[in-house]
Amino acid sequence: MYLDINFPKLTFNKTKYVEYSKKNKQTLDEQIDKLPEKVIFCKKCVNSNQRPRTEFDSEGVCSACRYSEKKFGGSIDWEKREKQLIKLLNKHRSKDGSWDVVVPSSHGKDSALVAHQLKEKYGMHPLTVTWAPFIYTEIGFKNYLNMTHAGFDGLVAWPNGIIHRKLARVGFELKGDPFEAFVYGQKAYPFRIAQKFKIPLIFYGENGEVEYGGSQKNIDKSHETPEDWEEEYYKGAGFDKVIQEGFKMGIFDDEDMKNNKFDFYRAPPLEEIKKLGLEMHWWSYYKPWIPQENFYYAAKNTGFEPNPERISGTYTKFASIDDLVLDSFHWLMALIKFGWGRATREACSDIRCGHLTREEGVALVQKYDHEFPQKYLKPYLKYLDISEDHFWKIMDKYRSKKIWHKLNGKWKRKIFVSNKSLNGEEPKEV
Repeated sequence: MYLDINFPKLTFNKTKYVEYSKKNKQTLDEQIDKLPEKVIFCKKCVNSNQRPRTEFDSEGVCSACRYSEKKFGGSIDWEKREKQLIKLLNKHRSKDGSWDVVVPSSHGKDSALVAHQLKEKYGMHPLTVTWAPFIYTEIGFKNYLNMTHAGFDGLVAWPNGIIHRKLARVGFELKGDPFEAFVYGQKAYPFRIAQKFKIPLIFYGENGEVEYGGSQKNIDKSHETPEDWEEEYYKGAGFDKVIQEGFKMGIFDDEDMKNNKFDFYRAPPLEEIKKLGLEMHWWSYYKPWIPQENFYYAAKNTGFEPNPERISGTYTKFASIDDLVLDSFHWLMALIKFGWGRATREACSDIRCGHLTREEGVALVQKYDHEFPQKYLKPYLKYLDISEDHFWKIMDKYRSKKIWHKLNGKWKRKIFVSNKSLNGEEPKEV
């Protein structure tokens, strides 16, 4: 479904593109040069120190695992935090039934839980706002409708398809991640809607940096601001830098750069956010975040359904199932650049939540992390308007030399997670 979309050819200045490519061999992903030279893996999960901003302690345990010990080990007073949550919601709850909280939501399992609990348990009046995937999956769109018909108001943003494809192309070339075009809107659109409707409260799901590995600066905070986005979500180079470089390389033209075509991707100015008194909070600060439990809750209360089959590159069926094509290549690029893919990301979470042992996590990572999404290669090339040769050229440009080396003309992993109880057989090359 949806794979026969008539994507037109992208028009851009090929002369500028060729000249830019000759002169600019570097990447805009500033995370890469900050990663440790020696690759090590966490002794508790399957995370490595190649996940940007992740810290390891002297015992070889990653920051996300140390946080999970606090989360489940009694160090966090969850009753106290719920009282803080109730106080916050009492401050913002409308008396006339008008919307009083914006919930960024794909209508997937995580945001479904947040919106449903805000409405049914705490008496709030949420407005869900959805930044549409590049190409909806059938199950993703079905889940959107399921939740809507479970009793939720919602808005969906569909960005200009040509601009969105160009942003994805620039992201692929200059950051090794076409998916970042989605992240821009995912972060900015809820702030735009909150400003427009004068709703001074936004509730996201989890603080991914703390839960999965990354910066710990907000570990004891319930919130962040757009000032944090450049480092934590945009790889050290903000949105304006990306479109400027996209213009220099000829992908964007003069017409693209005017008439507010990028407003969807930018948060309101900070002074306007402060003037509204807009607060953004993470649900995971107030409640223990357990993705598998979120799935059970959403299935019971909002009609959420998992994907009919296992997702390429991992062992699960219910996480991040909204985007048909680019999502799989987002995780593949993480494997190429950092040595960890989607199975690693999900196994780490399941190990920390007690659903898997580390040995089981290693086996799942070795089996699925390297899986190539061959089914979606042609639509991916069509979406970005590139050849398969160009695809592999960019892929190879971003291969971490700490993780990959060539043997007999083929790229092979030279470092990968393992257990002493396993034979350490090397995963297949990608």
